[in-house]
Amino acid sequence: MTEAAGKVLVVDDEAQIRRFLRIALEAHGFTVAEAIRGQDAVARTASENPDVVILDLGLPDMDGKTVVARIREWSSVPILILSVRQSEAEKVAALDAGADDYVVKPFGIAELLARLRALRRNRRTDAGPSEPAELTVGDLRIDLARREVQVAGNPVRLTRKEFDLLAMLARNAGRIVTHPQLLRAVWGRAHENDVHYLRVFVGQIREKLADDPAHPRFILNEPGVGYRLLVP
Repeated sequence: MTEAAGKVLVVDDEAQIRRFLRIALEAHGFTVAEAIRGQDAVARTASENPDVVILDLGLPDMDGKTVVARIREWSSVPILILSVRQSEAEKVAALDAGADDYVVKPFGIAELLARLRALRRNRRTDAGPSEPAELTVGDLRIDLARREVQVAGNPVRLTRKEFDLLAMLARNAGRIVTHPQLLRAVWGRAHENDVHYLRVFVGQIREKLADDPAHPRFILNEPGVGYRLLVP
């Protein structure tokens, strides 16, 4: 490989595996970053901006499939699963969560390098604009990687559904997002007619953001249609 091989984030809680991969990858021109826990993997994907993530499924704090799903909320970085789990069900679940490839341990370094090259080629071919890990709309800051929200620098604690709903609005800031679009994105297609969910959860978000619905700073109700995140 050349010096332009790219950066790889290796996520594995086994020190020997991380050391072996670092030596092998650096010998082929890659720059290597490491993480041991799933939460660190999500954060380092945002901060390091790797070209590929190599991810073990058995991490100390969360399953690797959850890590994949968390990263996929905001990033299209290629993810290669490297795991001892070899059942078809595990492979399918990881790929369905958003992984791009799956290699079973023990593995050959030549095969792994070939898979990495293929992932990088595919990324260059399919590349589109990447979503930023952080969205800022006026005083509102949403960190998609860490799932954190701040208003004027002050942290706001949201539930998972509240965060997903606000993030959906922030991704479309200034545009109306219809009731069915929001319900499909946050609760799934089976709930796309349950508009009362939105009334309840938008009300909870407004209360936490100190957003007066009569004089909104953040979320505007478009009666009978949907909601819009206001852009200052």
